[in-house]
Amino acid sequence: QVQVVESGGGLVQAGGSLRLSCAASGSIFGTKNMGWHRQAPGKQREWVTTISSDGTTVYADSVKGRFTISRDNAKNTVYLEMNSLKPEDTGVYYCYIFIDRTYLGQGTQVTVST
Repeated sequence: QVQVVESGGGLVQAGGSLRLSCAASGSIFGTKNMGWHRQAPGKQREWVTTISSDGTTVYADSVKGRFTISRDNAKNTVYLEMNSLKPEDTGVYYCYIFIDRTYLGQGTQVTVST
């Protein structure tokens, strides 16, 4: 059993910043790839970023240069620092960890106002 819990969402004005956190727990052995997806209202869920077990990071073009993912391996926790937020960043942000399959959290709402 694996649990993934996100926190840190909220309402912010355009140009502002937010920091999301995600903790994975349960039957996790070793360091696993983790990352974030998001789903905007009326749209399909999209991949945002991944941090691999060795710390390599990749980002969707839409967030490159504005978002930064980091991790604390000892705690199976990842963080998503989001800067220069835009209204189009609004959505539910889902953290994931990949073990034998992808485990998603329940999501945290991020709303960016104009």
